[in-house]
Amino acid sequence: MRLNNVDLNLFIVFDAIYTERNLTRAAQVLCITQPAVSNALARLRKTFNNPLFVRTPQAMVPTPVADNIIVHVREALQLLNTSVQEGDQFQPATAQKAFRVSMNDLPEALILPSLQQQLQQIAPNIQLASYYSNRQEVPKELTAGTLDLAIEAPVINDSQLYHRPLIKDRYVCMLRKDHPCAGDPLTIERYLSLGHIHISSRKKGRGHTDLALNAMGITRNIQLRVQHYMVAPLVAMRTDLALTVPLRLAQQYDAKILELPFELEQLELHLYWHKSADQDQANRWLRDNLSHIVTADLDAKPSPNLQWAT
Repeated sequence: MRLNNVDLNLFIVFDAIYTERNLTRAAQVLCITQPAVSNALARLRKTFNNPLFVRTPQAMVPTPVADNIIVHVREALQLLNTSVQEGDQFQPATAQKAFRVSMNDLPEALILPSLQQQLQQIAPNIQLASYYSNRQEVPKELTAGTLDLAIEAPVINDSQLYHRPLIKDRYVCMLRKDHPCAGDPLTIERYLSLGHIHISSRKKGRGHTDLALNAMGITRNIQLRVQHYMVAPLVAMRTDLALTVPLRLAQQYDAKILELPFELEQLELHLYWHKSADQDQANRWLRDNLSHIVTADLDAKPSPNLQWAT
């Protein structure tokens, strides 16, 4: 197959069919007719001498050949798109663009207030959509271009993705200021005597705090299990329950912050993006701003007067 004999627009149709798994929806995405999509697929099948997609009652299922070439097709399309736009400098003040970032509610709470404040000042027409994508789906969505960035624990191993550290923070114990134990040093005995809030999106299972304690042969008393980081501090501020959270989150509340009386691995989050977007000016601008905001927020917050275990 010679490239000069292939209509490159066919690969745009191929990408749409692969994403939508439906010819009608692919046509709607591309703003063309369904017969035009069918015609493009027929030409692609002839070019590759392969059906590429097999029709089933549920969807158009890609063949192994389609699965093998989709990554390269999307990389090529992204590079072409970047090359076309390269002459146009990204101007945040006038740019009209929508970014999609995957993160859970913890980085949302730590990052979004400052990020949105900055966007309103320097890039008022930029739109930002934050939602959580399952960790296993992040590489697929970044590759497909349905995500621009993802903020995740540094456990995603994919050769098509770049990543760098974004947030690193230690965990502390948070109590309401008038808590009966707020004035006392937090020993391991006192920590274990408290009722605790556990944050997890799972129905059951231990978190990293409990794994660390269990490794020491001890167990804490979990009286409340919640799904989200934003509700847990609200409960802690109105009850005698203790909350073990990253320092940056605890600092957002008028609470008593105590050093943990045991070793606990720090929170670490990385920023992920697809390598095809590495030189994209808009993507790079958002990456740099996220890193700047995290650093600026850290410098702006005074170190709390933490109590240590004795």
